[in-house]
Amino acid sequence: MDINWTDFMAPVWLSIKIAVITSVIVFVLAAVVAKAMANRKFPGRSLIETVLLLPLVLPPTVVGFVLLVVLGRRSWLGEWYENLTGGTILFTWGSAVIAAVVVAFPLVYRTLKAGFEEVDRDLEDAARAQGAGELQVLRYITLPLAIRTLAAGYVLGFARGLGEFGATIMVAGNIPNRTQTIPTAIYVAVDGGDMTLAWLWVISIIAISAVMLMFVNRYS
Repeated sequence: MDINWTDFMAPVWLSIKIAVITSVIVFVLAAVVAKAMANRKFPGRSLIETVLLLPLVLPPTVVGFVLLVVLGRRSWLGEWYENLTGGTILFTWGSAVIAAVVVAFPLVYRTLKAGFEEVDRDLEDAARAQGAGELQVLRYITLPLAIRTLAAGYVLGFARGLGEFGATIMVAGNIPNRTQTIPTAIYVAVDGGDMTLAWLWVISIIAISAVMLMFVNRYS
């Protein structure tokens, strides 16, 4: 079978781009929220955590449906975006990033929050007693002690962005050379009986994930 390598690589490059952007966005968001929530008790905390973790237990298709409604032309957000750009958010690679961020956030948030909660608060208080500001405490105490958990959280965000399927196919579709990612390409290949192409994409996503894991394990 002759393979068009340009068409084959298109989902690969798009998946890598989505995974990188997703991992950065979700890591920053989750780190900020996790640091704010770690070791703190206040009224409504349980409700907030329930909302933050809800995408973790919902089927991806349900998350995709909600995003479809929220980002659609009839929503205020979709209407604002259309008036601003003249286009729609849905069925673009940007909507695939949004879907991946929403689905990946609970995993990364839980991981980072656990890491922040494991940091000895006495060490942070000792640094403050010596005159360190909050940013200095964060930079020199909290982050170094939580670095392994932070690395694990980033890998989870990257992996989730790379492998997201259910929500992505609902809000971004499966448009070749535009929104087709490796998972959706594998689905189409298997559905069409093209097992050779499906295997090549499977091998490519395994290779990307393995390289990412080796990199983080080496430098974390």
